[in-house]
Order: sequence, then structure tokens, then C-alpha cells
Amino acid sequence: MRLLLDTQALLWWLADEDLAQSAREAIADPANEVMVSAASAWEISVKKSLGKLVAPADLEDQVQASGFAPLPITLAHGLAAGQLPRHHQDPFDRMLIAQAIGDGMTVVTRDKRFDSYRVATLAA
Repeated sequence: MRLLLDTQALLWWLADEDLAQSAREAIADPANEVMVSAASAWEISVKKSLGKLVAPADLEDQVQASGFAPLPITLAHGLAAGQLPRHHQDPFDRMLIAQAIGDGMTVVTRDKRFDSYRVATLAA
């Protein structure tokens, strides 16, 4: 299975807290490919700079040490995110949804607004 961690699921994983057991097992399963979007790094960076979030200073190193693969944002992802119905207004989450749909991934999230889209999810 190809998993895409939403930003909060990534932070929970890195902090070793508050993640559903089924999600934790799926992320830890070496048979699964776990991806972290550039959109999540962007969101974390923006929210840290605004003082709205505490997150690791060495995020890129921690993502790599966890064995997660970085997922860049492509032009196709950008176009797809812009064409999504407006069920969800958060641009970072809209990008994750577009990436998951376009690249055939399951999003690890607790955000119920993802259910309004044709995207596979795994409860975080």
C-alpha cells in the first residue's frame, strides 16, 4: 500500500503520540511505501514561522530517518488541486488530496472533510 501522511499524522508519528494503532502499524509495515508531501513541510514551516506550531527543527532529517519518501509537488498536482470541489478550503490539505488521488495513495488522516472526495483514507 502507498500511504501519504497528512501533516498532523506526520507530527504525531515523529512525536510518538496520539496516532491510531492501525495507522501506526500500517506506517511501520515495511511492505508499505510511506510518503510525506512537500505540502506538509511547507505547512509546518509556515505555521512555525507564525508561532502557531511547534515542530522539529530537523524535520527533513527526521522524515528521512523514519524511512519516509519525499513527495514533490508537480504541475499536475497543482492543476488537480485547483480543480477539486470546494469541500475543503485548506490549500495544504487540498494538495494532499490531489496528490493522493493522482498518485493512487491512501491518506493517513483524521480529517473527516477528506471523506467528501474520492480519496482513500486510513484513520490516523
